[in-house]
Amino acid sequence: MIQGEKIRLRACEPADLDMLYNWENNVNIWHVTNTYIPFSKNTLQKYLESVQDIYSDKQLRLIIEFNNIPVGIIDLFEYEPFHQRMGLGILIADEQNRNHGLATDAIHTMKVYCKKHLDLRILYCNVLENNPASLRLFEKCGFTVCGKKPEWHKVNGEYVNEYFLQVVL
Repeated sequence: MIQGEKIRLRACEPADLDMLYNWENNVNIWHVTNTYIPFSKNTLQKYLESVQDIYSDKQLRLIIEFNNIPVGIIDLFEYEPFHQRMGLGILIADEQNRNHGLATDAIHTMKVYCKKHLDLRILYCNVLENNPASLRLFEKCGFTVCGKKPEWHKVNGEYVNEYFLQVVL
């Protein structure tokens, strides 16, 4: 487990299947996660069984725990070891757990882990313009807006700009 100040990060376990199923199939966040179809439990079970390591999978998904209770998930994706960079995404699932510093702690903890253990130089993320809370979160964690993709995502029938942010570790 990877310990932060408030949270800890741990690998996904088979016992997380129902929780992951609920999170992945929450249609209210699909536009943020680029998901447009529901996941079956069978698909998620196969994912949990097939996870090997970051070097072969090019991704890492960790559960965020607060007081030993899963509150969210943090993803590393598109691992590029030669370029020493990787994408980062985060979800604090329930609104009552948001705005308590858990996501900030998880991102800071992941930044340290990525620099120290994965020898990464850059973490990046994509944030929709209509998600100012996520934009503030990543900027608070040291990410800088490096670009804007105009009308990049279609959300509820309207096209929304997407920002590209990165932080040098």
